[in-house]
Amino acid sequence: MLDSDLMRGFLAVAEAGSVTRGAARLGRTQSAVSMQIRRLEEVLGQPLFERLPRGVVLTERGAQLLPYARRVVDLLAEAGQALRERPLAGPVRVGIPEEYSERLLPAALAAFAARHPGVEVSVRVDYSAPQLAALADGAIDLAVTFASGQEGPGEVLGVDPTVWVTSAVHGQHLRRPLPIAAFFRSDWCRDYAEGSLRRQGIRYRVAWECDTAGGMEQAVRAGLAVAPLARSALPEGCRELTAEDGFPPIDATAIVLHRAPGGGASEAVAGMAEMLRAAFRPLTAQGGTA
Repeated sequence: MLDSDLMRGFLAVAEAGSVTRGAARLGRTQSAVSMQIRRLEEVLGQPLFERLPRGVVLTERGAQLLPYARRVVDLLAEAGQALRERPLAGPVRVGIPEEYSERLLPAALAAFAARHPGVEVSVRVDYSAPQLAALADGAIDLAVTFASGQEGPGEVLGVDPTVWVTSAVHGQHLRRPLPIAAFFRSDWCRDYAEGSLRRQGIRYRVAWECDTAGGMEQAVRAGLAVAPLARSALPEGCRELTAEDGFPPIDATAIVLHRAPGGGASEAVAGMAEMLRAAFRPLTAQGGTA
């Protein structure tokens, strides 16, 4: 039987690369943590670390255990937080971009709703301009938008580069003229996305026009075109075209959180805002790469 305390000790030592440093992280003595590691190795019947003069490294079995230990420790921390925090209640209306409505935000929104069953979460998926208009009209409490320089004050949650994306099983990016997907009547597509191709001297043609990011993804997955998409929202079965492929990033878009006039001061709204910060934090931690 694997004990959670043993897993914490194992994880601390594995991440620190030393029993001494791992013990310091846990606020325990070196001998106590050494005993934990020995006990865990006895339970599993095999060594988890190779002892070196200046620390330890994981054995093959230790490396196999590492992701499970992280999941166990993270789950325990999440459970503790959920039980310690006071449940929130009341309505929260939040607007999000379509680009994050499938991959980045649904799990976070569902986890928030599960932790706070008394909160009535309503989600509006739309473009930035309508979201800001809805915010000004009092139709929503929070809005996540892409920055274009005209949104006014807001909190930057992260930076998400826009990149050219191709199907992993089709070779449309090798064709000339390059078949691309574009938004209808879009100044951004003309000036930035298509502009990046012109600067690279890449001949192209608009092979797919649509009005949604979902439509862009369909074109890429079907192998009909390459498309400009947020790096953090790459569709399954697709890959980013990098500078090595001859396609540098198109731009680096700031993701901004806006509150309704008056601040959206309820605790439920404040809790949702913190959840959104946490959801986008990996973008900031990785310097805009997701």
